[in-house]
Amino acid sequence: MLPSGSRMRRGDEFADAVRKGARSGRPTLVAHFRMRRDVDEPPLVGFVVSRAVGGSVVRNRVKRRLRHLVRDRLDRLPRGSLLVVRANPPAASARSERLAAELDVALDRLLRRREPSAAHMDGRR
Repeated sequence: MLPSGSRMRRGDEFADAVRKGARSGRPTLVAHFRMRRDVDEPPLVGFVVSRAVGGSVVRNRVKRRLRHLVRDRLDRLPRGSLLVVRANPPAASARSERLAAELDVALDRLLRRREPSAAHMDGRR
């Protein structure tokens, strides 16, 4: 399970991350990432698993698997960040290893975009 302080609960936080954040898509999931300004709180993580993924049992199993995977990666997320992981229909039949690999790729892309490039740091463009 995710720590209680890292669970996204408010709809405006979900909307902020999804509508205004950066997005990285993979076949089994899409990750939305946004940094909140002037907030020094633990990262918040939310999950979206629609009916397109499957029935309630399947959706809940996918959410549990994603929560478990994100829990192990929380330390990679900066303080004050919002992360929404949206499952795509192939997530229902994907092995945990594939979900983990695709989550890692999506997070790597999102976190890399966030970092200033070396060229900007030394004044070159």
